[in-house]
This record gives sequence, structure tokens and C-alpha cells, in this order.
Amino acid sequence: MKSFYDSKETGKQILEERVKRLNNWDIRDKRYVLYWMESSQRVKQNLALEYAILKANNLNKPLVVFFGLAPAFPEANLRHYSFMLEGLQEVNEGLQNIGVKMIVGGRSPEKGAVELSKDACLTVVDKGYLRILREWYSFVAENVKCPLIQVEDNIVVPVEAASWKEEYSARTIRAKIVNKRSRFLSKFAETKPNKVSLTLEFDSLDLKDVYGITSAFRIMAR
Repeated sequence: MKSFYDSKETGKQILEERVKRLNNWDIRDKRYVLYWMESSQRVKQNLALEYAILKANNLNKPLVVFFGLAPAFPEANLRHYSFMLEGLQEVNEGLQNIGVKMIVGGRSPEKGAVELSKDACLTVVDKGYLRILREWYSFVAENVKCPLIQVEDNIVVPVEAASWKEEYSARTIRAKIVNKRSRFLSKFAETKPNKVSLTLEFDSLDLKDVYGITSAFRIMAR
């Protein structure tokens, strides 16, 4: 089985401690590499996106980015959704600038990720820590037939690298984080995809229609 962390492919930019396999499927020869974006809603300094681009280039495949817009996210209201949709417009523009197609789904994110993974060589996802996100990751890992690879890039020191056990106070974990901080603060050069995916056809929500999306989802101001 091909390694999911290869220093030759990553140029030693993405440390192995940030990369985790969530299932045991082999890489397949399919249409594209899929990056399922959830927590890391950005183009710049996004290690999960960088990892996906490197894998796509290595496999000589285009990269497709998917964001699943959950119709009912816990505690989210109209202001949260409107702000997020405006931010996703900027993400989409940034991805277009590097030739990457972004798909925004209007169904439960985990189901959208499973559907798009049917044509993916492998699927990359970033890492969040809420229970609902962990449930989504587990669902996708169990229901796809390609590798699901998670890249932790929203904190400086990855959780499992910081400590292998539950810590009960800041005093016990602070020194562990400080001792490893310098290793994970290294900069990386952002890579551009070798293949453009903008011409690929997918159904996607129109991010500019914020009112239409929030109305269809019946999102309340609260």
C-alpha cells in the first residue's frame, strides 16, 4: 500500500503527526482527489488543502473541493450562516484563482462527502473537535470505498502529539505544548495544482445568493 505521508511528495512541509488515516482503503484510479473542507474554511495557510494538492499532483489528477452546508447546525442562526456564506465566497474566489473547482452542497455534509467520494482517488478532510464533526468523520470513513485522510491544521501542536492522555489542568499540559511548539511552527510554501478542475460539472449552491440559501434552509434570526 502506498504511504499517505511521503516526505518526497510533501517536501517535508507537512509533518507526519498532522496526518491520520481514518480508514484502510487503498488509493484508487478515479477522476479526481477530493478535499472535504469543513473546519478550515480558507485557502491560505491551509495544510489540509496543501496536502490534497500535493496528492493530486502526485497522482496527476485534478483537485475538487467540497463544502457541505448543513441545513441545521447546532446553535447556528441567520447571522452565523450569512457570515459564513460571505466567507465562503472569498474561499471560492481563492480556489478559482488556482484552478480548483469548489462544490457547495445543500444537504448533510457527511452524505455529500460520501457521494462525491465515489469518483475520488482519495478524500482529504481537515479536523474539527465538536461531537457532530467527529460523527460526520466516522460516518464517511465507514461508508466510502477510498482512503479518508485527516490533516490537523487548526492548532499549532496537534492534540495527539501534545499529550497521549487526558490532561486535567493548564499546568500539566502547558509545558508539553511549549516543548513541542517550535517543531510545528515551521512555514511552508503553498503549492499550485498541476491540473485545472474548473471545467468539471457538478451541482452546487450559488454562494452569492445568501438570502435564497438561508430562506430555503428556513434559518431563523433568533
